[in-house]
Amino acid sequence: MASTKPGERKLQILQTLAAMLENPKGEKITTAALAARVAVSEAALYRHFASKAQMFEGLIEFIEASVFGLINQITEQQEEGIVQAQAIAQMLLNFAEKNPGMTRVLTGDALVNEDERLQARMNQFADRIEMAFRQALRLAVSQGKIADAEAAARASMLTSLVFGRCLRFAKTGFKHSPTEGAALQIAILLH
Repeated sequence: MASTKPGERKLQILQTLAAMLENPKGEKITTAALAARVAVSEAALYRHFASKAQMFEGLIEFIEASVFGLINQITEQQEEGIVQAQAIAQMLLNFAEKNPGMTRVLTGDALVNEDERLQARMNQFADRIEMAFRQALRLAVSQGKIADAEAAARASMLTSLVFGRCLRFAKTGFKHSPTEGAALQIAILLH
């Protein structure tokens, strides 16, 4: 067996877990099934991760780093608050569409029957997304594009739209694209 570089096996385990989450039936993933797909023993999995929850935390860390890195790019590149909010919403939906397994983590669907702290972390993620929308919309208020009284409500609606579309994508076995028709709905919420 060829040796792997440090960190390579860990990444392979996380990529395999994400791929297994793309199964539209959404069956519970066991460490035995994961080990078999990676072609290692369960003990080898536990050399890289102390628990299955830690494997899911690795996926959550990837989601957070990717999404918030992109949000930072959007806020740095776009000067208009409305454009920032539109771009953030579209980016989140594109991320979901390109990463169906991660979408199941994002919505909490893959975390059912797992450690409750994982769902709490994803709830915190949703709160941070809403905060990003609020910041963009506060900028829009300062630019005279929307009324101050509407900023929080619009941020909440955008968050609900994004997570609702992601949930529908996951619950339909990835048949209903989260991006299809989304641009118009986002525009309606922002104008």
